[in-house]
Amino acid sequence: MKKKLIYSSLLIMGLSVASSCTKNFDKLNTDPTAFSATNFDPNYLLTTAQLDYTGSQDFSYDTWRADLIYCSDMIQGFATSIGYWAGDKYLANPEYTAAYWQSDNGADGAYSEQVKPIVDMVTTTDGVAKYNNLHQIGRIMKVLIFERITDLYGDVPYSQAGEGYYGKILFPVYDKQQSIYTNLIAELQDATSKLNPTGDIPTGDAIYHGNIGKWQRFGNSLLLRVAMRLSKVDPATAKSVVQTLIGKTMSANSDDAFLLHDPTGGRPTVNRVSQVLQGGPENTYVKWSQTFINELKSTNDPRLAVISVTNGTIGVAGGDATPADQKGQPNGYDLSGTPGLTLGSAPGFTTLGDYSSPSTYLVQMGSPTFIFTYGESELLWADAAERFSIGGSAATHYANGVEAAITYLSEYDPGATVSQSAAAAYVAANPYVAGETGLNMINTQYWVLTNTMMDFYESWSNWRRTNYPTLTPVVYPGNATNGTIPRRFPYPLVEAANNPTNYTAAHNAVPGGDVLSGRVWWDAQ
Repeated sequence: MKKKLIYSSLLIMGLSVASSCTKNFDKLNTDPTAFSATNFDPNYLLTTAQLDYTGSQDFSYDTWRADLIYCSDMIQGFATSIGYWAGDKYLANPEYTAAYWQSDNGADGAYSEQVKPIVDMVTTTDGVAKYNNLHQIGRIMKVLIFERITDLYGDVPYSQAGEGYYGKILFPVYDKQQSIYTNLIAELQDATSKLNPTGDIPTGDAIYHGNIGKWQRFGNSLLLRVAMRLSKVDPATAKSVVQTLIGKTMSANSDDAFLLHDPTGGRPTVNRVSQVLQGGPENTYVKWSQTFINELKSTNDPRLAVISVTNGTIGVAGGDATPADQKGQPNGYDLSGTPGLTLGSAPGFTTLGDYSSPSTYLVQMGSPTFIFTYGESELLWADAAERFSIGGSAATHYANGVEAAITYLSEYDPGATVSQSAAAAYVAANPYVAGETGLNMINTQYWVLTNTMMDFYESWSNWRRTNYPTLTPVVYPGNATNGTIPRRFPYPLVEAANNPTNYTAAHNAVPGGDVLSGRVWWDAQ
């Protein structure tokens, strides 16, 4: 599907300086063909922010380092023995953990590629009646963007972020995560309530293509996730907000939010995860984790037959998809040749090819990037029902969520289709059990779903919120966390030079220290 894309996140507006005595100076010295806030269509900025939320246009800069090298391995979705994949060995690589925030030159990362265009769009459409829905969608996108940034780092620039042009703020303060979450909730509540199904239809919407009803359900589902993120640190607020969302969230897989990529557009438009995994040596050495594959095999999960192959190369058709033959790679091994550390010495090792890789269905250059799914929403409802006794039956939401998490795979590719009857049979064979066991089941299924979505950011965040599934940490020599799974990304070192006063205050305030084992506010012990 072709989409209207722009390849820079900001417009550079020129100002002409000339001297004249005429009373028509402004009129005569204004180029009627130049872009300005009054004649530029802000829909382009929405498209840019949405596209860049799926990952950097510069060879998947942030996706490669943050989502894949770190999050996917830390959360034991993937495993690899490639030396620079530091995630499942809990090694500190400051450049890689900074990548989601920004690159050293400032050209890549969320603040330059996502925050700037969405702040521009929200600012230029504020109070413009013909852009009401576009403005509200922009506010929802802004919440989506900042939720991930703050989940990864903790206290971050928020209220003043992206205001270098409009507010002349060059050194933004780091807002406390608690206040950020308070504002994210308020923004979602207000923006979603102001969407008007009979109003303007945004033409730059690459996710729902201007369907306002879907945006309303998405906004409320995102609010469900934001509120549930507080279930450990502020359960009263979480419960209060979730109570208002009953009957307002996603209702089927047809509500899934995803951006379908264009394989003909090169770096700017292809699927970011696929771009990395189809390259070498990733296409040979990145495997599903043993933890992940064992979970699927232990319950005879029908997803296994479509998401995984052995003896295959990522992005190349072929390989063995037989469920019984799937074998996950254990995390924490390398290619050093050192006994006990090198992959060849791992228990049960046969050949590298015998370890399971993501199937071609999931990693095409034109594959969608899934942003939020109905399955996630229903599993969050199951958690809320079990934890707070609100929103209906935990067992019903669990069944809905698991079935949706299985059947949504057809949105990747028709070849990845698992029938509704197979999904229902799986749920029946693995019935819900209430109590703490139920919370484990719910959030293990959430982990499975977000791993198949390749949204390892969310897998890691929800695991930190719930501590489910139970994962056995890797103990690798020289690790930076004393053998515990990391809890946050340290702040970029470049911030010490670029924004020293505000950086220092935030750096000194991180519970547990500004290191991989420190904690964000909502992950308080």
